[in-house]
Amino acid sequence: MAKKNDEIVMTGVKVKLGVSDIIIRTIGYILITFYALACVFPFLIIIGTSFTSETVIRAEGVKLIPKDFTLKAYEMVVRGGMIWKSYGLTITLTVCGTAVGLMIIAMTGYALQRKDFPLRNGISFYIYFTSLFSAGLAPYYLLMTQTYKLNDSYLAVFFPLLMSPWLIILMKNFVKAIPHEITESGKIDGAGDMVIFTRLILPMLKPALATIGLFLALGYWNEWYQSSLFLSSRVAVKPLQFQLYKVVNETQALKNSIAGQYISLTDVPTESLKMATAVMATGPIIFLYPFVQKYFIGGITVGAVKG
Repeated sequence: MAKKNDEIVMTGVKVKLGVSDIIIRTIGYILITFYALACVFPFLIIIGTSFTSETVIRAEGVKLIPKDFTLKAYEMVVRGGMIWKSYGLTITLTVCGTAVGLMIIAMTGYALQRKDFPLRNGISFYIYFTSLFSAGLAPYYLLMTQTYKLNDSYLAVFFPLLMSPWLIILMKNFVKAIPHEITESGKIDGAGDMVIFTRLILPMLKPALATIGLFLALGYWNEWYQSSLFLSSRVAVKPLQFQLYKVVNETQALKNSIAGQYISLTDVPTESLKMATAVMATGPIIFLYPFVQKYFIGGITVGAVKG
């Protein structure tokens, strides 16, 4: 398809752009560049400040480029080696939780879109309806600790994040874009439900799996609330975010305890420590996005289209 005079590009044919197209694209590139810099700049400041001494931070504020370079904040975070155990625990929870959650959510979304499943509307309504109400913190805590006996257990962190009504509904909308005739053709060839799901449906759900998998992974990686509720001091290794939260609080308590004594408060890197914990908490998970970017963008597009 082509129009005259620099308008549309035909397949395999390079067409010269008009002046108005060049202006619009240039403005778009400039705006996108400024927006990208605005998103990245705060994180760069956090990185630079984490390597800056406490004295400079208190005197001059945060820095993009460290003026007085120091690793004291990072030394306090990794002191004792507990942070590496927390990394290992969090990575294990993230990988296992994302894999199991994706499989459950994918099978649930597929079943709720099967036209030959008579209970699909009732179950869909039940999943949606229960997401509108919450019994509150006290019943939830009693359920997890008294009924399920999950206090001081990592399962108390693992199970609540495994799936959510919103993710199930999102997967259901993804599956809706897949023609039901594919399932029917599999049945005609004699394939069972599990074979149809794993061989025919699942490969077509890569964008959905990448999108929902990213949400699940971020949920597990950033988890600290369940840990604060159900993991007491008897549990030696805590998830990463909660461990970093403890490090910051312990440092603040140390600073308060030495206030008024013959120790300079600038010797305790409270501000740079906060920046260092932010870098260590967000740094690794950032590298996950480039691997799923293609599928993630495609998944958002497919999920936004009603089929």
